[in-house]
Order: sequence, then structure tokens, then C-alpha cells
Amino acid sequence: MKTDVLDPVGVRLSGVQVADDPTALVPALRGLLAEHGVAVLPGQVLDDPAFLAFLRGFGPLSFTAGEAPLDGFPDLNVISNVGRWGTDTPPRSSFHVDTSYVSSPPAYTALRAVTVPARGGATQFTNQYRAAETLPEELRRRVAGRTITHVVTGVDPDAGETEADHPILRPHPVTGRESLYLTTPARCAAVSGLEQDEADALVAALYEHSTRADNTYAHAWAPDDLVVWDNGCVLHRADHAGVVGDRVMHRGMVGGYGDPEH
Repeated sequence: MKTDVLDPVGVRLSGVQVADDPTALVPALRGLLAEHGVAVLPGQVLDDPAFLAFLRGFGPLSFTAGEAPLDGFPDLNVISNVGRWGTDTPPRSSFHVDTSYVSSPPAYTALRAVTVPARGGATQFTNQYRAAETLPEELRRRVAGRTITHVVTGVDPDAGETEADHPILRPHPVTGRESLYLTTPARCAAVSGLEQDEADALVAALYEHSTRADNTYAHAWAPDDLVVWDNGCVLHRADHAGVVGDRVMHRGMVGGYGDPEH
């Protein structure tokens, strides 16, 4: 297996086929994801059962309540540019953390490419370790000890959680490294100890700092790509601007950083 570190976030792995032994890579990937945030595995000949076996190697699976599951695979869902849940509404995406409005957000998210557009459709990632490390001192003083209230938007979780408080400067559960932890501003409802106007301005400043171009890696999808990321140290978004052709991915998530299922 060859690894190439990507700038400013991520690592590319080549010379390996996940389907040969879906859980064999998991121990190495845990460390690589905790350190680099994103793992790109090109050329993976992978069906959904093997994809699920790979994900279960990390731990119990997670599913966002209110999303539509993939037919025959209730732990997976479809990410597509042809409209959410089969509608004709074009998707929009801003940088975010998956399902951060619950007290224990998913640790890992993975996408496997099913249909790749002829042009466009990259997934962008930010380095939230670097965002924390480069936080201007004035902003660091303002966020010290504070939490953000993350709230649900876009889906109906029914009886599930709809909001949760998370530290803005959050130690990563595996590395202990400090990460700037926030999500799209529409889901950042409040900041502890601040009035709403001040909270909104702070979130906007943190979001702008996190998502600068020099802190962003854009993954241009190729057929049979598999991409996994660590929600504890990256933000992500799909770039739907100028996409030509269908963009269809199957998504799975892992609930925590603990031991895998046996």
C-alpha cells in the first residue's frame, strides 16, 4: 500500500483493494483518518455488501433519521445531484459536519462513487486542525470555553435528537488534538454566553476562517473512488456548480470511534 499526503488535508492510498478483505485496512485507516482527516482510495471495485462490511469494521453503523435509505440496504443512503429523495429540486451544499445536532455525532462518513458526472461535482474538505491552529488570537480569546448549539435542518428526525451543544475548540477523540468544531451557520443556533447578534457574527467569522481556499481540498471524483473522512476534524461540502451529468454516491456512516462490531 502506498500513501501520499494531500495538501491541505487528506491522504491518498493506492495499491490496495478493499473488497479483497473489507476490514483489513481498518486499523491503519483509523490512524490515518485521525491524523489527516480524509482518505481517498481510488479504483475500488466495490459493491454495497462489501462497502457495508468495510464500514462495520470501524464500528456500529449510524443513519441520519429522516433520510431515505437505499433500497435493500437500510444502513446506506443515496447522495445525488438529481434532487433529494427523488424530487426535481437541485441540491445545495455548504460546508458542514454530518449530523452534528446529536450528542454523539457520527465519527466517520464514507462515499463510494456509483455514477460520476462528466464534469464537476467535486467534494470539498477543510482541515479543522489547521483552522484551530491558525485561529487569530482575538478569535481564540472569544471562543475559549464556549460551546455552539447545533440544530437540525433539512430532515425530520421524528422523535430523535434535534439539538446538541459541542465545544468550539474540541479535542479529537482519538488524537486529542484541538479541532475547530462547527457546522454550516444555519445549524449553529447559539453560542454559550453570547447574545444572538454577537453569536451569529462569531460563527460567521469562524466559518469564513475555516473554509478559506488555502484550507480546502477539492476531491474530483473518478469512477470506483471510495472516500472516507473523519467528522471530528474536517468540514465537507459537495460543489454542485457547473456539474454536467449525474452524480450519484452511496453513503454510509459509523457511529463512534470505539471497537468494531463482532
